[in-house]
Amino acid sequence: MLKDKVFVVTGGGNGIGREVVLQLLKSDAKVAALDISEKGLLETSMLSSDNTSLKTYPLDITNQEKVLETHQQITKDFGHIDGLIHVAGIIQPFVKVMDLKIETIKKVIDVNFYGTVYLNQIFLPSLLKREKAYLVNVSSMGGFLPVPGQAVYGASKAAVKLLTEALYAELKGTNVNVTLVFPGAINTNIIKNSNVDMGKEVDSSDPKHKMMSPFDAAKEIIKAMQKKKLHAYVGTDSKIMNKLNRLAPQKSTDLIAKKMADLIK
Repeated sequence: MLKDKVFVVTGGGNGIGREVVLQLLKSDAKVAALDISEKGLLETSMLSSDNTSLKTYPLDITNQEKVLETHQQITKDFGHIDGLIHVAGIIQPFVKVMDLKIETIKKVIDVNFYGTVYLNQIFLPSLLKREKAYLVNVSSMGGFLPVPGQAVYGASKAAVKLLTEALYAELKGTNVNVTLVFPGAINTNIIKNSNVDMGKEVDSSDPKHKMMSPFDAAKEIIKAMQKKKLHAYVGTDSKIMNKLNRLAPQKSTDLIAKKMADLIK
């Protein structure tokens, strides 16, 4: 089903994005991997067993002009684009809203929301030209559940949620299948963007704090995309909290507040 399909994957230089790239290549797809880190992209290339089907493109997704140039280059290199899987994103330091610097707030919004807008607007016309195409945006469990210490990150991912759901409605009846992903706690390098050493603050041997591997998360994302699911809750914590939040929103908020209390400075 994925053989010879051309996918653009953001965040392809680490974590979930890298695993999505590698798994797509193993399915005989062709991949354009995007990431702000050239080093990360090089490492992804070295991990790939099929570099003939992989091309890498360093990109800051907050630069609209560069996103447009990269789209043009990918189209030139591959001829067409069958799917966009947008994984790239950043978190904020684990601090309360009143302690966040405005510069930090703007950066989180720029990367997580405006980066998504630029990519979706610029790549969507190419997807609409294909007989069958895929648009996958990654939100977060924090996009439907308020997480203390990650309020602005959550707000940016909630914006991604509503944007993607609206795109799903707008694209009904077209050839583009839209999937929105809500990962829970995934063991990736995104933690480095916060001021918390998760290994010290959290007992990893405690089943309650177990994080999903990027490999398993990528596998679920690709599976959800192929099944044309609108919503994909990735990780046991995301699945459980989604159900609890629907049934008892205040209780779920109190529960997550208690769990995150020790991480907030």
